[in-house]
Amino acid sequence: MNSLHDGGHPAGADLPGAGEAPTVPDAALPGEEFLVSGEEPGLGDQDDAPGEDDESLAAASSASLSLAEPADEEQPEDLNTPVLSEVLLAVEELWPDSLAEDWDRVGLVVGRPDADVDRIMFAVDPTLAVIDEALEWGAKLLITHHPLLLKGVNSVAATNGKGQAVHRLIEGGCALLTVHTNGDSAVGGVSDVLADALGLQDVMPLMPATHGLVEEGIGRVGLLEGALTLGDLAARIFLTLPAVAGGVRVAGDRDALVHKVAVCGGAGDSLFDAVRASDADVYVTADLRHHPASEAREASLDGRPYLIDLSHFASEWLWLPAAAQALSNVLADQGFVAELAVSQTNTDPWDFILTPGN
Repeated sequence: MNSLHDGGHPAGADLPGAGEAPTVPDAALPGEEFLVSGEEPGLGDQDDAPGEDDESLAAASSASLSLAEPADEEQPEDLNTPVLSEVLLAVEELWPDSLAEDWDRVGLVVGRPDADVDRIMFAVDPTLAVIDEALEWGAKLLITHHPLLLKGVNSVAATNGKGQAVHRLIEGGCALLTVHTNGDSAVGGVSDVLADALGLQDVMPLMPATHGLVEEGIGRVGLLEGALTLGDLAARIFLTLPAVAGGVRVAGDRDALVHKVAVCGGAGDSLFDAVRASDADVYVTADLRHHPASEAREASLDGRPYLIDLSHFASEWLWLPAAAQALSNVLADQGFVAELAVSQTNTDPWDFILTPGN
């Protein structure tokens, strides 16, 4: 799998170092060690696009991670390194297990509750490459959005990828924690961060949570500050997301004006009924399959909701810096200190794409 240092945006865009390309703040980069702080995240420059050979991810301002002091400075005496069970309590405060869908498998996968956790890495997928990155950095806890073991298994022998993952984690002394649909549904979750990145206002859930606050649930719908053309909205999203081979696909009139936007980070074609009920002009999600997308277009007389299809990985990566900052704040409030990082491994499965004229 590629590093996120690999590019994917059009030639001609500014290159990092030569222009003002937005980047993940240094605090999110493995190898750059920062202490947890309770400060609010800083907002970076979000005006320009990453280049073809981009050496970092583009992150929405709401997802920017700003951790305070370098690790080589003296640590505050009143803060202690947490053990895993204490980190789990902080995670439960942010992303309660009760918000997870019935079919989902969230929570601790590998790890001893009494183990010290001084370094925590966030990632979308628990792939072998991500695990190697986490172990090389010295992480004692890897928090991933996607589960490693979603379906039942009879063996974790190191004869396949999942078994190798379990063995590498245990042998490397690194715990694994899954925050999946509970991270989607919670306030400040995956779809909230995506909605913030697009500048949506008056945001509400597409599918309210059965056991949660009125602000919690799967997907979000809200209003742009002012109407945009569908093409301009798609470009805004393209320039906000990490560079991936598949780019952004759009169904609809490029010049049509859109104001009300529904979003769902990750695969969202099961929510079309809720999208139609919301009267959204456009639906932004990932992994749109042929038949649901085709049927959605056929069902509308005016072409709405238009569709913007993203990379599953890219749509969810934006949440990672925001999630790391949120966890850093809760840990600091509880008197703990740890170092946090966001994985820079690109776990999008595709490497290149051929298009007409290219």
